[in-house]
Amino acid sequence: MNSKTPILEVNQLHTHFFTKAGVVKAVDGVSFAISPGETLGIVGESGSGKSITAMSIMNLIPSPPGKIVDGEILFKGEDLLKKSEKQMRKIRGKEISMIFQDPMTSLNPVFTVEKQMVETILVHERMNKKQAKERAVELLDLVGIPEARGRLKNYPHEFSGGMRQRVMIAMALACNPEVLIADEPTTALDVTIQAQILDLLARLQKELGMAIIMITHDLGVVAEVCDRVMVMYAGKPVEYTEKNTLFELPKHPYTVGLMNSIPRIASKQEKLAAIEGLPPDLRALPGGCSFAPRCSHAMESCLSHDPAWTEQAANHHVRCLLYEEDAEKVVSE
Repeated sequence: MNSKTPILEVNQLHTHFFTKAGVVKAVDGVSFAISPGETLGIVGESGSGKSITAMSIMNLIPSPPGKIVDGEILFKGEDLLKKSEKQMRKIRGKEISMIFQDPMTSLNPVFTVEKQMVETILVHERMNKKQAKERAVELLDLVGIPEARGRLKNYPHEFSGGMRQRVMIAMALACNPEVLIADEPTTALDVTIQAQILDLLARLQKELGMAIIMITHDLGVVAEVCDRVMVMYAGKPVEYTEKNTLFELPKHPYTVGLMNSIPRIASKQEKLAAIEGLPPDLRALPGGCSFAPRCSHAMESCLSHDPAWTEQAANHHVRCLLYEEDAEKVVSE
């Protein structure tokens, strides 16, 4: 476990969307901390609240219909939820940056890469246009784009998927952020490019000392780059521990299900072990444990009692009734 003072702490974050069909509890009580030089993985199925957690940290929740209704997000000891939009604009991109999920929709198709990168640099750094352009060339070199100076004049559609992702990483690193949020940065890429991107992020993290929040549904990515992992389901964290502990001794049935769904070369099993059923509708969550309708270990009490957030071992938290009676410590909701 990283013993450094956390640079970012999220405490009991609740982000809801108020729609005509009902209140969507997209993030419902998320807490974690991350220190400089550390990588935290956030894992879960689509709709589990991973990306909304990241967007909440960046204060980019569209309002209406979205609203952060409770909690605090402490960056270097200051609550970002108490910052004005003007103050947040100074933090976004400079101190906390984000690599968005799809670079083709995140990059503006009608502007060159140069214009978009230079604009980002000029907003946050005291540079003129010439200096900003040189910085952009330096960044494209840094992320491994060949002939960087010439490629600045290209438009996003003139880059491959892997190269567009590298451009997004370069833009996110333009101002040497202290926290980098990577939202599924390798989802649309083939495995070779994926490995290159992960190696690049690991190298840049080592050079710059950044804290990285890696949002993914791929446990292979978690195994490759993360120090600690938070597993989310239906807007809530269900397990939170160090990476090695998660892979060696997963406790929550949902985490176990995710582990069992990974194909193994040595296995003679013809079909992957899938988790039965579908994630719940966040507008009408079932009573009790949200995972109970899909859980093979569910007890009658699981359908009516919402599990507490318990610490099963040092730095290993689980939200499950299977362990609640034996818990050494119950962490208050």
